[in-house]
Amino acid sequence: MSDTMKMQRLAAHPLAGTTMTGAQMIVQVLADEGTTAIFGYSGGAILPTYDAVFLYNQAQGESGDRPMPLIVPANEQGAGFMAAGYARASGRVGVCLVTSGPGATNTVTPVRDCMADSVPMIVICGQVPTGMIGTDAFQEAPVAALMGSVAKHVFLVTDPQQLEATVRTAFEIARTGRPGPVVIDVPKDVQNWSGTFKGDGVLPIPGYRKRLFAATHAAVEDDEAAAFFDMLCEARRPLIYAGGGVVNSGAATALTEFASEFGIPVVTTLMGIGAIDTTHRLAMRMLGMHGTAFANYAVEDCDFLLAVGARFDDRVAGVPEKFAKNARRIAHIDIDRAEINKVKRVQWNHVGQIGDALKTLLAFGRREGFRPDLSAWHAELDELRRTYAMNYDRASEAIQPYYVIEEINRLTRGEAIIATGVGQHQMWAAQYCDFKRPRLWLTSGSMGTMGFGLPAAIGAQVANPDALVIDIDGDASIRMNVGELETVTTYNLPVKVVVLNNYGDGMVKQWQKLFFKGRLSASDKSLHKKDFVKAAQADGFPYAVRLLDKADVPRVVEEFIRFPGPAFLEVIIDRDAGVYPMVGPGQAYDDMITGEFIASRNRGSEPKTPGPSEMF
Repeated sequence: MSDTMKMQRLAAHPLAGTTMTGAQMIVQVLADEGTTAIFGYSGGAILPTYDAVFLYNQAQGESGDRPMPLIVPANEQGAGFMAAGYARASGRVGVCLVTSGPGATNTVTPVRDCMADSVPMIVICGQVPTGMIGTDAFQEAPVAALMGSVAKHVFLVTDPQQLEATVRTAFEIARTGRPGPVVIDVPKDVQNWSGTFKGDGVLPIPGYRKRLFAATHAAVEDDEAAAFFDMLCEARRPLIYAGGGVVNSGAATALTEFASEFGIPVVTTLMGIGAIDTTHRLAMRMLGMHGTAFANYAVEDCDFLLAVGARFDDRVAGVPEKFAKNARRIAHIDIDRAEINKVKRVQWNHVGQIGDALKTLLAFGRREGFRPDLSAWHAELDELRRTYAMNYDRASEAIQPYYVIEEINRLTRGEAIIATGVGQHQMWAAQYCDFKRPRLWLTSGSMGTMGFGLPAAIGAQVANPDALVIDIDGDASIRMNVGELETVTTYNLPVKVVVLNNYGDGMVKQWQKLFFKGRLSASDKSLHKKDFVKAAQADGFPYAVRLLDKADVPRVVEEFIRFPGPAFLEVIIDRDAGVYPMVGPGQAYDDMITGEFIASRNRGSEPKTPGPSEMF
């Protein structure tokens, strides 16, 4: 290398040319990539990197610079979901640092969860020394084989000279295109190796970069835009179906501007919540299995459907041929070509950046003077909202979960970050909470992982220290990672945790009542002895209260929300409260069950038992 090149490299990074261990290189690249917190649990095979984190933070403190806090959970699954919550709430790449063997295998579920919901995360695993791989050494696991089928990409670093570039490339892969988790398996000898830190450089991944370039630089050409507006011009009832891709790509503003300009109403998936302000005049809220009745009826009635960052999954399009059955045309915009025509045939598509595509279409429509009169459609939708509004038994003496969430929503006004576990409470929160902007709604969508809510809330609070973060959880779901209550208080995070306790796996019980003649096999937890309030108190929560009386709901909920530090609230809710509307698995929207308190177009129809091959 010439002297000039060396000078250029030194100028590019102040530490270029410095001798570092592999572990120190890992930590330095994490800092260079904008990591502001690490979530993880230590162990023998990752100790060199943990020591490097300690030394890095010590040096940062001595120089007056910002350290990179290390948040230690109760177990590695918690660390993975904390990193996921951090990523979902901030848009940055979450980082999870774990040891080999069980440390790595405990992160398999968070990795798959992030892959399913397109969340950018880096998992760095310690591994046994290179020469011992394949010998069944102590705490060895075949990480590459295990993670290869659930992650966006996996690296096993056996050449220490490639370590620095590998970590940098992992961030590139995790955050670009359709985001996802990348796993780096680093043997202990690679961490202990010493070499020269280059300060730049990535691995050659020409195939990925070529595909990425094609997708990110694909523009909607004028003839394509003209074809799109030819279809839209014919529509009298157009509807936008927005998925999690809108949130993940940062395209929410572009979506709102496009919808507002042309007056096109918007329904969102569970993962797309926040893609448009839920209080916006064009927002028709969530569609799908537990979507609002008026959103699902809007999908049935529309004559043109624009799917944006959505994938027609089974929770939305249970019977693809009957989904949006009156739509004469369907258009689809997504960054992932694999999603186009995968489930539902479309008449127009664009593979590329969602925000750029919407901006181009918006500009084209403005140039062409496109001003549709959709007043009749808007009036129809207003009537749908009124007639099929969300509702519940407001006269019940038992505490209804919907009432509790309405009170939380009244106080937070769509500005809080809401994380959830998985189950009935998850759907109630999606139905009854408002979200003024994206990245306020954190939930496990495609994987449906119980235990997600509490650690995700912790990660979100670390990413947004000044935000109000609330975990709305269920008694069964929070049990999965209840050990993370101590993590909240250990780091004095002002996370608010509310457990809606119906003494069991509520969603499972609902299915068992509807489809299994009320046989509550393994789902009734009424004999369990867990005292959640005592558990929270034992873990150091200064506010830990059990709510039993409906009359106390407004006062106690406000106390809980206003409490300045960590707060825990257990609410004993109606055990028979259900999630409605509900579209059974493998069924269409005209089979939707709305319960006793929400109107239905098909009132009186009996719930249909799912077929033998239908999913939960």
